[in-house]
Amino acid sequence: MTLRILNFVVIGALVLAAAYVYRIKFDATVQAERLAKIRGEVRRERDRIAALRAHWGELDNPARIEALAKRYLRLKPVVPTQFDALDRLPDRPPQFIKPDSKDPIGVMIETIDEPEPTTGSIAPPAPTPADPEQ
Repeated sequence: MTLRILNFVVIGALVLAAAYVYRIKFDATVQAERLAKIRGEVRRERDRIAALRAHWGELDNPARIEALAKRYLRLKPVVPTQFDALDRLPDRPPQFIKPDSKDPIGVMIETIDEPEPTTGSIAPPAPTPADPEQ
């Protein structure tokens, strides 16, 4: 009788061990599928990054930017007569020369005249006549 009970205990232990091994195998299969899915996502993201870098290269092309600037910005071309040698610059105004000043840049900022509101490349807007109905 004890041998029979021992056989049932051993068979039960074998069944439990087989169930445990099957569970481990199932968990490993689930993890492998999850890993494959994540690797696929990583591959797709790398492909997207490569495509975006290629697209950025197209958008950042200097020839394209130059063509857009010519089409949408009415800029005048730079001519060589706009530049001059540094030795022909006018002398610094005397108000900027203060050797005893602790903050020469602050003095320069305080004495700067207001710049004109227009740029050299875009004509200022023409004044519109006053509306007589107002």
